[in-house]
Amino acid sequence: MRLSDLQNKDVVNMLDGRNIGNIIDVKIDEVSGKIESFVIEPSKNFLSFLRRGEDTEIDWQHITKIGEDVILVNITF
Repeated sequence: MRLSDLQNKDVVNMLDGRNIGNIIDVKIDEVSGKIESFVIEPSKNFLSFLRRGEDTEIDWQHITKIGEDVILVNITF
């Protein structure tokens, strides 16, 4: 799977069903080559206007499932 494939998927929190946003970047451990986290651009809604300019980082251990259309995460903010 390519980064561009991941960027087309919505990131959805399983705890409340909220669309968190879309992946804009990936952090990779330089030694192991494993994904450490996804950097998420907040969804474009009214509430994200209040958090303007803040990206969210989601650690790999919070990723529950990468599906065809969405990435499910289990995280509390």
